[in-house]
Amino acid sequence: MNPTPRIVILGAGFAALTAVRELRKRAPHARISLIAPKAEFVYLPSLIWIPSGLRNGADLILPLERFLQDHAVDFIAARVTGLKDAGRTVLTDAGEIPNDALIIATGGRFIKKLPGIEHALTLCEGVASAEAIRDRVTAMTRGRIALGFGGNPNEPSAMRGGPMFELLFGLDTLLRRQGKRDNIELTFFNAAAEPGKRLGEKAVSGLLAEMAKRRIDTHLGHKPLGFSEQGVDTEGGHINADLILFMPGLTGPAWAAESGLKLSPGGFFQADEFCRAAGADKVFVAGDAGSFPGPDWMPKQAHMADLQARAAAENLLLALDGKPVKARFKVELICIVDTIDQGILVYRDLKRSFLLPSSRLFHWAKRYFEGHYLKIFRQ
Repeated sequence: MNPTPRIVILGAGFAALTAVRELRKRAPHARISLIAPKAEFVYLPSLIWIPSGLRNGADLILPLERFLQDHAVDFIAARVTGLKDAGRTVLTDAGEIPNDALIIATGGRFIKKLPGIEHALTLCEGVASAEAIRDRVTAMTRGRIALGFGGNPNEPSAMRGGPMFELLFGLDTLLRRQGKRDNIELTFFNAAAEPGKRLGEKAVSGLLAEMAKRRIDTHLGHKPLGFSEQGVDTEGGHINADLILFMPGLTGPAWAAESGLKLSPGGFFQADEFCRAAGADKVFVAGDAGSFPGPDWMPKQAHMADLQARAAAENLLLALDGKPVKARFKVELICIVDTIDQGILVYRDLKRSFLLPSSRLFHWAKRYFEGHYLKIFRQ
């Protein structure tokens, strides 16, 4: 291995920062550069708590200057626009950046093609969107909120449904606390007749039972056609709504088409079980930007991104050393469906799946993991 190889990481989310930690631990003398628009990390899993006031936006935005300094990482403030030289050069709006090895961890982006999508708010777009949801809900005194999520028709697993179940149940809890629930109806809509099936059969029945218990209306098995100021249009009819909260399906980053790398049918970077980008040398992928082999329920979530980033970092260093890659990531889904004061635990791996009923313990477990992550990235 070159004694000081230049390793470039794209992104500043879970996968990118976990890759930084793993690489620095294994290669103390490597030159590591991280490219992202801002030197900040946003703890996306806790956006669900902003509408209720349990968290403020500032609580979830972590400046990375100290983390980058502690890990001896060169930060380049730029937006990636493409790759050239089979990945050895990263194209950005701040110039070209060469590398000896590359990890793509930029995350995905939402498919915002449905007519009238501007009438819907998307929680996981960031703090500003979560705060807009908070303000709209606070201003409501009566009416209906329609919530749903979509997928990628070319890659059905590319969806993020968990946060929408959490937002749904969290809003129900919040509105009851505020004494507004009798005047504000909640409707959950989805193209699937059994939404959340990727979480496992028990999870689907458990989530639907929770909706029934909370008097949440459902509109299932009908494909959404578009949104308007009046509500949601689906193949099964119209849902009147004063506020629409919708999580579209995911695809790869906008610059993927300019990368020269092989893409999956859904627009993600095609990767193998070792996180290697298909057909590229010393280019690895971790997190939501990639399409990986595995079961159709493999989640796009922070925990999975961490597991992929660790494998990618180990294999990158092996490749730089001229050795065969060997690290495979574990396929595991861990989801705590939070309801502001309680949580439902959903677990799935290749051998088993289960759901544990609502408990305050799981709510506090979710808060513990938030504190654990933020503590790591503050160091």
